[in-house]
Amino acid sequence: MLSQTLDAGTLSPSPSQVRIGEWWADRTTNELGRPGTTLRIEPKAMEVLMVLADHAGRAVSRELLLSTVWPGVVVGDEVLTQSIIKLRRALGDNPRAPSYIETISKRGYRLVAPVSPSVDVQATRAGPESGLPGQPSTSTRNRRFSTGLIAGATIALVAAAVFFYNIVAQPSVNTDPVDAGEPQSAWVTVSVLPFEWLGSDASQAYLARGISNDLVTDISRLAGVSLITASGAKPTTQNARYLISGSVQRESETLRINVNLIDTRTNQELWSERFERPYADLFAVQSEITHRVTAALPAAITDSVHKEIAKRYTRNLEAYDDFVHGQALFLVRQSELNDKARAFYRKAVELDPTFARAYAGLAMTYAMDYRLRPSGDSAPALDRALEFAETASLIDPDIPEVYWALAFVYAQSRRHEQAIEFLQKAIELNPSFADAYAFMGGLYTYMGDSAKSIPLLRKAMRLNPEGGYLYFLLLGRAYLFRNDIEQALINLREAWMRNPDDLETRLYLAAAMAGAGDRAGAAWEAEEIRSADAGFSLHRWLETYPLRDSRYKARLEQLLATVGL
Repeated sequence: MLSQTLDAGTLSPSPSQVRIGEWWADRTTNELGRPGTTLRIEPKAMEVLMVLADHAGRAVSRELLLSTVWPGVVVGDEVLTQSIIKLRRALGDNPRAPSYIETISKRGYRLVAPVSPSVDVQATRAGPESGLPGQPSTSTRNRRFSTGLIAGATIALVAAAVFFYNIVAQPSVNTDPVDAGEPQSAWVTVSVLPFEWLGSDASQAYLARGISNDLVTDISRLAGVSLITASGAKPTTQNARYLISGSVQRESETLRINVNLIDTRTNQELWSERFERPYADLFAVQSEITHRVTAALPAAITDSVHKEIAKRYTRNLEAYDDFVHGQALFLVRQSELNDKARAFYRKAVELDPTFARAYAGLAMTYAMDYRLRPSGDSAPALDRALEFAETASLIDPDIPEVYWALAFVYAQSRRHEQAIEFLQKAIELNPSFADAYAFMGGLYTYMGDSAKSIPLLRKAMRLNPEGGYLYFLLLGRAYLFRNDIEQALINLREAWMRNPDDLETRLYLAAAMAGAGDRAGAAWEAEEIRSADAGFSLHRWLETYPLRDSRYKARLEQLLATVGL
């Protein structure tokens, strides 16, 4: 184990083509390959791999990876975690026994596979497998996961907060929130990829994501359209029949937006256009894009729906910019950046006192304080959160995210029935709101009815294939309380692979292993939990955890008691 993690200094770039273990990697085409197999991976994931390859065998800190791959952009650890997950899947790597990427607890990641420069990619594409080096043996690993996690329900709430602001919008196929059936054939299915930022100032990348998110919200209101989150960077019928992609660039006061609409079954480009306008015309351009896209889709769009789409959340461009800034900071889920996000939301409200979504953002930052800064009297933060959420609903009662915010605030005080009512209202407004289905599924488990949770969570996963580790955690938790240990383990292990640092996932995985009779595995997970928090107390954790059902609490305590938790 190295005594020092790389966390500063200038990286020396590796060649454009390198051999990593039995794979070759080509940074110019974002491809990984070995004889008979060529995979294209996301550019940012390739950049992460190349930074690790630059320092093969040495630990590279998360901070250095974030600052190198996402320079000048405020992003959270989840972004890096997802890139590592995608790399491990592409490489066929196992995080428990890594042959390629090793997690270094409290520090970062290390590439443990051998790296050789100047790969002849063409020869490797055609060469026999016998010419490839064998995979390296597993190195000795320190698998302690990150300390500093806030005990109690902080983890549950912080993870759940991703629901509200990490939405790429997932309108559904069915207005029945418990129906997990397949999409109706009469619906037009559409996916919108996050727009790519092409500007020279990386700190402005939040603007591209905000524009594509707003397009998603607009399209979700169209009659006859089912909007499904895209699960990859390339057109695929596994996502939807129609795929919308685009790019954004801003230079001084000039805004350039390119938009493409593709039929994924034929790969035919149905419509594309380049918009170059003054930045001050942003809202007009957004409305025009939505109208042009909907005109190209085979769906009946009424005039009233078009008028509803044309109504922006704010007409104040500076307020909108502050709001999108706040969203980017809130996603990082840290106390300091939560305060900065609140400052941006507050500025947006000052510039436009009728900006409902900015009020909802303020509500979320105060609800986050309720868990991030636990104290003897943290109720005022929750009271303030409720005030702002209710203000948002009074300003504009037709925004689904406003009701999600209300549900989130109510859930923290364990008023789950009222929270579900708000989520049902959100689904009425946006029948494919994947995060609303998932949140509702989690609430039913808290209430002691995990049988209701499972179809809701399955539907959320179908609508949003990239829902992240939390969807799998909630599903595994529901199966555990249904006493279906096999399915609980399947989903909890998937959640762990996606986020090995999450305390709640570790707890439920330990419980499921204990339920399966895997005492050694459960004890290992318990040891990891204690290494993260030497003073961890399950009793104290449950005091602030939203689980209300006494039977489920007793079941969890019984399983974890077998390993001394």
